[in-house]
Amino acid sequence: MTDKELAQALADALDSAKALDVKVYNIKGRSSITDFTVVATGNSAPHLRALIRDADNALNKLGIRSVRQSGDPESGWMLLDYINVIVHVFSPEARIYYDIEKFWETAEAVS
Repeated sequence: MTDKELAQALADALDSAKALDVKVYNIKGRSSITDFTVVATGNSAPHLRALIRDADNALNKLGIRSVRQSGDPESGWMLLDYINVIVHVFSPEARIYYDIEKFWETAEAVS
């Protein structure tokens, strides 16, 4: 599976779990830590937890494991790290506050 396919599979899993405003950005060459980033919104702490769980489980079924999870659903932000693909799941308020997409506004939006 290519990194782009991995990012899209994660986006699809998040979408299936009812994530809001799922975006995939190709940031290869723009970031020193990853090639793709997936950004999504959940509407509550339990929803953030479920989104991360469901995305991780979907990839586990394909034999792909994340190297780490970070964040706390109560803080409004959680992360899954697949090295070349990083998933950020935010509460609506945290997504506006951190506005990480401004860093990638010139990057290719994959989906």
